[in-house]
Amino acid sequence: MYSSVNSGGLCGLISYIASVEVDVQRSLPAFEMVGRLLSEVREAKERVKVALKNCGIELPPVKITVNISPADIVKSGTAFDLPIAVGILNALGLVTDEAIKDVLVIGELGLNGDIKAVNGVLPILIKARDSGMCRCIIPEDNVREASFVSGIEIIPVKDMGSVVHMLQNLDEAEAIKVVSGRQVTDMDDGTDKPDGADFADVIGQEACIRAATVAAAGFHHMLMVGPPGAGKTMIAKRLPSIMPKLDEKEGLEVSTIYSVSGLLNKERPYITKRPFMSPHHTATTASLTGGGMYPRPGIMSLSHRGVLFLDELPEFGRDSIEALREPLESKEIRITRAKSSYVYPADFVLIAAANPCPCGYYPDRNLCNCTEPMIARYRSRISGPIKDRIDIITYISRLDADRVIGTDEADGKDKGICSGRGSGQIRVQVMKALARQKIRYEGTDIRYNSEIPSGRIEKYCRLGCKEREYMKQIYDPMNLTARSYHKILKVARTIADLEGCEDIGVAHLREAVCYRG
Repeated sequence: MYSSVNSGGLCGLISYIASVEVDVQRSLPAFEMVGRLLSEVREAKERVKVALKNCGIELPPVKITVNISPADIVKSGTAFDLPIAVGILNALGLVTDEAIKDVLVIGELGLNGDIKAVNGVLPILIKARDSGMCRCIIPEDNVREASFVSGIEIIPVKDMGSVVHMLQNLDEAEAIKVVSGRQVTDMDDGTDKPDGADFADVIGQEACIRAATVAAAGFHHMLMVGPPGAGKTMIAKRLPSIMPKLDEKEGLEVSTIYSVSGLLNKERPYITKRPFMSPHHTATTASLTGGGMYPRPGIMSLSHRGVLFLDELPEFGRDSIEALREPLESKEIRITRAKSSYVYPADFVLIAAANPCPCGYYPDRNLCNCTEPMIARYRSRISGPIKDRIDIITYISRLDADRVIGTDEADGKDKGICSGRGSGQIRVQVMKALARQKIRYEGTDIRYNSEIPSGRIEKYCRLGCKEREYMKQIYDPMNLTARSYHKILKVARTIADLEGCEDIGVAHLREAVCYRG
């Protein structure tokens, strides 16, 4: 007999509906599987046979042929175990055709019949809903993640026995149906600060905090250069605390990436806060961009809609640094293999930190013994094309004793205690600037000032006569390129938004020029 069960799979981040076809014939016992299957999918036949046996279902001596279509897509993962088992039960007449009509089935089987969680449930369910499926049978451990997809009935199952009972008694399935479409705010704990990090903890460094504010207000890339211990890492880790939370669309994008990667928290399976990734400088190029024999999202994609912090940037491998070139421009990563290609989103804010020299103390010659060639070689590790793609380059200096230790408390002013603005105050200013951008770019595909394409620079970053004259004066002395010139205008546009100005002034341009390093 023939049976067909709907299931789903992933090709990179793209989900698709798969048809698990099962044919059972009275012949010499055999179990064949076809359809461009990787090893973990082919191994499903052993898991299915043993799981059904341990659940009290003995397979008769028959030949079972399983085909997973479309056959031109490479199948990976363990989510096809359960649909194969359901297809065999349907072909043997233990489950009716009506029970599996318009039903999507995914899940991994244990040898004892338990159904285990699988990766990528979120994008697969969205694809199933858009394809007209009315209900979905999923592992119980994936139910919280799946419940954020509205418009489709979710039926969680914990073992093969409950699946058989549910399919043979459809009326009772309604009792365990989960109401989908939960509100995203259900997963929000109301806090804005990751791990309690707050800009109020930062001593001094007002200029660098100002640069970070501009970066957050326009989603600009930033490089901080300064001696060790000056506060570069501290400031970078606090940047998410002044950035807006993910909206529903962005949250779905980020949650999808983490679902495919198997990194979603079971208790909080929907991401509402912007990711913050900080890989070690020994990270390989493949770990940053993604890929491998069976491509998976890398750290850049896991930073999507969030912050990618590269501490000690010159210490990263040259290939790793140069791999940033295309993602910083195109906001995506393309991985090409002989038989397929994958596209991963990588729209992140790059925050990098670097020392001015190998020892870190240049230009203080009392501490720095590096020679000029050593300094030049060290700085050349960050190539010109990478620097040209960074909007803001700011220098952070060593704090003096009064700022760190504090003065005599008798005067009532202990400068060692952080007296600057906290993240809450800065975030209010950032949100006002972002609100101006939302109004300005309404009806376009632009969200932030950093995304203004070169063809619309004149429209959104219009300069007056004084401003044009100023830019002409500094263009050649600073050896600006067309890209760096546009970067200055975009940063100036953000500075004007922070100041509540509709037009870009010379003062805004001067501050933006200072951020070119």
